[in-house]
Amino acid sequence: MSRTEIQILGQKYTLKGEASEEYMKELAAYVDAKIKEVLRKSPGINPLNASILAALNIAEELHGLKKEQEIVAKNIDEKASILTSLFEEG
Repeated sequence: MSRTEIQILGQKYTLKGEASEEYMKELAAYVDAKIKEVLRKSPGINPLNASILAALNIAEELHGLKKEQEIVAKNIDEKASILTSLFEEG
């Protein structure tokens, strides 16, 4: 298990995990950018509320991607069934 020091909104954190240091820093940079985006759009908001809104935005992105993936997987299954039936008939 590796330890990686990251920064979010200027605060230092130490992450422990199996992922590479580069990957953990990439994730931290993404979260930091999302929080800063909320802070830019709502200058009077406090950092905690900005963090919560950023988390909700990230959750919305994840949820949307999962839905897209489900649709793609369903389309692949349907096409695979069609192709399989064509081979079975032949």
